Amino acid sequence: MIRILLADDEDLTRGALAALLDLEPDLAVIAQAADGPAAVQAATHHPIDIALLDLEMPHLDGIAAAQAIHRHRPVPTVLVTRHARPGVLRRALAAGIRGFVPKTTPATQLATILRDIHTGGRYIDHRLATHALTETPCPLTPRELDVLRAVHHGHAISAFAEQHHLAPGTVRNYLSGAITKLAVRTRHEAARRAWEEGWI
Repeated sequence: MIRILLADDEDLTRGALAALLDLEPDLAVIAQAADGPAAVQAATHHPIDIALLDLEMPHLDGIAAAQAIHRHRPVPTVLVTRHARPGVLRRALAAGIRGFVPKTTPATQLATILRDIHTGGRYIDHRLATHALTETPCPLTPRELDVLRAVHHGHAISAFAEQHHLAPGTVRNYLSGAITKLAVRTRHEAARRAWEEGWI
């Protein structure tokens, strides 16, 4: 029996998917979570074999949750998403995620994917792989991405500077660099562009 942790912030989607997976004779959803932190906690308290995580979850997205789960338990992680942006795929692979599937994937195909990943395989939707190979490389530095991620989540620049032990002027320089590279006018436009590309 393949024991699954299922995390999705949409109750109806999570419940329906759990019911469909439980119809498979060799799959069992033994833990569920409605956000990233709850998924990490569930992974440390249940003997799971695979973590199936929604990409867009509150408090901690699927990629960050997967990284935290990997630190506690070396189980394969699979992301499901309806926002299949190519840049997100690159981040997911860098985080050690073994599967990346759109939410349009039929439940029977998802079950097959989970079985394959449980035995050491990988799965990436072919359309996402094609887009990832042809996308424009990210021109931003890791620190510029960090700052834009903070802007995207509505955090104040002063709070970011204090948290990372940086001078506010240094943070503004990172923002200015990102704005120039992306050829936009404001920090919010830069953050939106970085999110749309899947870089943050």
